[in-house]
Amino acid sequence: MEGCGGDGIPGRRWVHPGGKLREEGPAALSEAELLAILISTGIRGKSALDIAGDILREFGSIEALGGRPLEEFLRFKGMSDVKITRIAAALEIARRLRSDQMASTNPVHPRRGLAEARTPNPATPGSESCL
Repeated sequence: MEGCGGDGIPGRRWVHPGGKLREEGPAALSEAELLAILISTGIRGKSALDIAGDILREFGSIEALGGRPLEEFLRFKGMSDVKITRIAAALEIARRLRSDQMASTNPVHPRRGLAEARTPNPATPGSESCL
């Protein structure tokens, strides 16, 4: 499907970042485009991508959004409780995935601390043991 998106930009094949994600994959999207997918819809005169850009300019990155009080997002015009809840859920999923990955690559024995778990393995120079 070549041509213009609904915004009249030649060569663009999508109107919303969701179309770009489907056609080019998630790695092709910017942080603003990913956030815009979660925001879903904009308001009169401001697209979801515009709102995402405002949020990222304020906080710096998607990573910086984590742990912030949800009320902070209400100050952005176009953000509703539903949109904020959607973003909070996505951030929590990412946090849990990261936590699960860290736990599976760096197991800690429940009776020992992190310092003991990540000690050098004398059998293999330069390696660490997770015993």
